[in-house]
Amino acid sequence: MLKQIISPLLFLAFAWFIVSNENAKTIIAGIAIFLIGMHYMESGFKLFSGGALENVLQKFTSTTPKAIGTGFLATAVVQSSSLVSVIIISFLSAELMGLTSAVGVVFGSNIGTTTTAWLVSSLGLKIKIAQYALPMLIFGVIMQFSKHNSYKGFGSVLIGLGFIFLGISYMKEGFETLKEGLNLAEYAMEGYLGIFVYIVFGAVATVVIQSSSATMAIIITALATGQIDYINALSLAIGANIGTTVTAVLGALASNRNGKRLAVAHFIFNIITGVIAIVFIYQLKDLVDIIAPLLSIAETDFAMKLALFHTIFNVIGVLAVSPFIKYMVRFLETLFCVKELGRGKPKYLTDEVMEIPASALEAIRKETIHLYDKSLEAIVHAMNLHRKEIFSDKEVHDVVEQSNSLFKIDVDEVYQKDIKNLYSEILHYSSRSQSYMDEDGNNRVYELKLTARNIIEMVKDVRELQRNLNHFTKSNNWFMIHEYNKLRKELVTIFREIQVMRNKDFVDSTEIMTKIGVLKEKGSDNEVGISKNIDMLIRDNKIDSKMASSLINDVGFTYSISKKLLKTASVLWVKDQEIIELGDEYEY
Repeated sequence: MLKQIISPLLFLAFAWFIVSNENAKTIIAGIAIFLIGMHYMESGFKLFSGGALENVLQKFTSTTPKAIGTGFLATAVVQSSSLVSVIIISFLSAELMGLTSAVGVVFGSNIGTTTTAWLVSSLGLKIKIAQYALPMLIFGVIMQFSKHNSYKGFGSVLIGLGFIFLGISYMKEGFETLKEGLNLAEYAMEGYLGIFVYIVFGAVATVVIQSSSATMAIIITALATGQIDYINALSLAIGANIGTTVTAVLGALASNRNGKRLAVAHFIFNIITGVIAIVFIYQLKDLVDIIAPLLSIAETDFAMKLALFHTIFNVIGVLAVSPFIKYMVRFLETLFCVKELGRGKPKYLTDEVMEIPASALEAIRKETIHLYDKSLEAIVHAMNLHRKEIFSDKEVHDVVEQSNSLFKIDVDEVYQKDIKNLYSEILHYSSRSQSYMDEDGNNRVYELKLTARNIIEMVKDVRELQRNLNHFTKSNNWFMIHEYNKLRKELVTIFREIQVMRNKDFVDSTEIMTKIGVLKEKGSDNEVGISKNIDMLIRDNKIDSKMASSLINDVGFTYSISKKLLKTASVLWVKDQEIIELGDEYEY
């Protein structure tokens, strides 16, 4: 109740402050416009890149130096560490990237955020950028009417840049006007007391604004207009870096365990970097004075020096922490460990993954593999076989002949309580994710949904097969037992071949499809052979008509499962889409 009263009162007080104070109104409007620009830049690059950013982050992060470099370049280009973080968390969730690489990208991304300070201190304060902002906004809006996503995305980037430039102009104008009536530089504090006070201010400002880039823009424009002195500005910059840890932690509260682990890594990095910067602030200031002339930065250009300081202490932080990434990752992997999933619960389908097409596709593929593994267990047990024996070095004949004990498994119960629910989750998630994908992505999702349906149908087929298998296994008719063992051998052979395919990480897609083609042809021949053998058993009165009809039906179920297994393998473990489509032309 108290909160409901206080929140409106605070809002009204803030509104009165803005309306009654012209300078504050201009500065805060500048901050708001700057933040809108950052939002447009983020969404624009996401649309404009068309998956290119995701591909870069996936392919060029195999080593820690590569991950750091890629994180830096990606953030410097898109001007959004949050977008990079979203993609990295989605890659982690879909297991497209390891935690070590992800932490490296986050470290590089921290350096990448310093480019905003360079943009503001160089372009934002050296030229009248407001006159460039308006044409950007005009052309950006015009491009929004295009039917092509790349043009729309580029238009959003232009709108974002236009708003950023306009926001900087408003902030600069506000601080310059404010100086005529109130000079904040008069309240400058010297010594380490002043450093700590301004660090707190910088951290609080970043937490409130929820953007270290916006905080840095405010600090630089305030410094350039003489509203704060240089050493206090350096302290504010350190505080802004520390404040992003709070923002990251708050953002991670609703995230999955990978997001939480990255937030902890971010927190550790920024705290260590902040401590280094605080302890050596005067030495770093002197280092900036030494390097600045080498970069043609004037001695009195404190805004550019601040940008250089911001970059230097972030680079030092990366150099200091990077050698310990391996140990940090070991620690992070012990955090936020979840209990074993309940029955029918998905492992990979998270909201963080959904908006990134590459990650969403991989998550759906891996969840479909999860469904396959669950269903495989039910199918194998329904046929009175052990998974351990199937995937051992034993001869197929020995595995089947020695597996005569009946398994107590209710396939219907497993299907209803476990498999069906997981299948439903895959369908629901797939349908939601398709709204973020292009035509090719939608086609791939549709193919995975069909594969999931095939897996479900295999379970239904084995449910029918199990009934007769158990009945005739207990009978005294050796011929029926022998024929059902043939059917079990057929499936065991397929299970083994598929396991070999999925265990070969770098196997050629053509090789897999060739193998699948051979197995299909062999299966077709075996089906004909078994049918002829059944005819012979009937003629020789080795089996009666009821036995024959049951056996013929179960031959159909067995080879239906076999065909679906091979089709599932081609979709889940053949990476070349063109080869999959070529294989489809020869479906029987």
